[in-house]
Amino acid sequence: MELLALAIAPGLAISIYIFWKDKFDPEPKRLLIWAFVLGVLSIIPAVILELMVQRTGIVFSDSILMTAVYSFAGIALIEEAVKFFVVFRFLYPKKDFDEPFDGITYCVMASMGFATLENIAYSIDHGAGTAILRMFTAVPAHAAFGVIMGYYMGLAKFNTHKSNTYLAYALFIPSILHAAYDFPLIIDAGLIGWLSSYKVIGALVTLVIAILLSRKAIKIHQYNSPFNDRHHKKVG
Repeated sequence: MELLALAIAPGLAISIYIFWKDKFDPEPKRLLIWAFVLGVLSIIPAVILELMVQRTGIVFSDSILMTAVYSFAGIALIEEAVKFFVVFRFLYPKKDFDEPFDGITYCVMASMGFATLENIAYSIDHGAGTAILRMFTAVPAHAAFGVIMGYYMGLAKFNTHKSNTYLAYALFIPSILHAAYDFPLIIDAGLIGWLSSYKVIGALVTLVIAILLSRKAIKIHQYNSPFNDRHHKKVG
């Protein structure tokens, strides 16, 4: 029971944090729960697609280039695409999606649903140590990627003349960051020689960059919220 709580806690904590950050026009709790549930369900097509890619043998490649391709197309793009799809299909059209920050809220909720189920699976397989490690690495990474996805999805919703461009950014920028995070962790140490000692550092550098970008994205959408009276008084 303690292991399950340990696996679930980080995703719930980040979800609550983002809900608190959406302070000018909070989303209905039913939609937040729905976004989280959709994120949980999105892991099913992600697993199916990832298994299909793995059956090609690319995951066992002895090439740095092919490992990079697998990190992007075989993991990152798949996982970010399923999260993108559920938000775009089921939450993006909602009338409650009425400010750019809502993109961040819904994308993070979906990401935390995905990450929580993934975290439970890893924790059951590998124990409490893995659950604690992922609490400070993989789960925050999914959250940061979700913030960045939501930032651009929010821009797309309210900038119709550039919506396709922003939607592309919403999918591909988090996917690139996700791949940059995964690549140093999955590459065969023999391919990079002495650099193998810095594999974890490479992932952590990407995580820090993603977190810094996500913090900036949150502040921008908070400041520019149409419900932020202080901002509009300054502008006026």
